[in-house]
Amino acid sequence: MKKIPVTEQNKQMKQSASSGSVPSSVAPGPDAAQNEDDPMAGLQADLDRFRDLALRSQADFENYKKRSAREKEDAIKYANSSLLERLVGIIDNFELGLAAAKEQGADSPIYSGMVLVQKQLSDLLAENGLQPIEAEGKTFDPNAHEAIAHEPSDRVPEGIVVRQNRRGYRLKDRLLRPAKVVVSSGRAK
Repeated sequence: MKKIPVTEQNKQMKQSASSGSVPSSVAPGPDAAQNEDDPMAGLQADLDRFRDLALRSQADFENYKKRSAREKEDAIKYANSSLLERLVGIIDNFELGLAAAKEQGADSPIYSGMVLVQKQLSDLLAENGLQPIEAEGKTFDPNAHEAIAHEPSDRVPEGIVVRQNRRGYRLKDRLLRPAKVVVSSGRAK
């Protein structure tokens, strides 16, 4: 079927209406005036559909830009997390060495030097948003603590951390590493 431009279709319809013959594409009937408006109604419906599509696409693009900006901000904010996670393991070993040096004598120059280095490391980590999680004596929180054992205790109520075996850390508002703790199971039965 050959496509005829809309203006030519309108001319043909007017000519046929004036001559009294009805083109094969238009059915005769009382709705002849409405059939002339149908191309406009169809075009208006298409226009509305494309406007809606354009608005949706624009909203999707705005959401994409916001999500990308948020992801970029998070990537920058937590870029050092893998480095700090590895450094935390080294700090644990350093604290074990510090405890051993303290047993040899708290007055020794090696112990004093190690305490200064530990303070510098702690300050550096705090500047980068790393905060230690102190668990001992606190209520057990599965979001920040990892229970490795339960221990009966007459002095400590049930659900309270008795001992911290490994310190946990938070990086800004995220958990970097949970604290490994021993939790009280209440009075022995």
